[in-house]
Amino acid sequence: MIDNSTPLATLIERVEDYSKTTIELFKLHAIDKSADVVSSLVSRLAIIMSVSLSILIINIGIALWLGTLLGNAYFGFFIMGGFYSLISIILHVFRYKLLKFPVSNSVIKQMLKEKRK
Repeated sequence: MIDNSTPLATLIERVEDYSKTTIELFKLHAIDKSADVVSSLVSRLAIIMSVSLSILIINIGIALWLGTLLGNAYFGFFIMGGFYSLISIILHVFRYKLLKFPVSNSVIKQMLKEKRK
């Protein structure tokens, strides 16, 4: 059997195969990184939700305890509400330093992290 293709045609065919393979590899790499980031965020979200629920229940207990110390249950809830309002104001003022930059850096590190084998 004689190969009638020219070297130029063979080269073009190999370049096409290489480019298709490179694009497919890029897609698979992007999917892998996206899945890694999403799974990391979902697991962190689950932990945050369970910790938040625990903190909520503990805060209700603290508010009721403070209320019994002060004579009226609603005093404890007012104190706890004021405490969390103060924390909210502090977080709003320092939101970039405390929230935005660390979260952005975490996502970027996760995206740029190489697979360890």
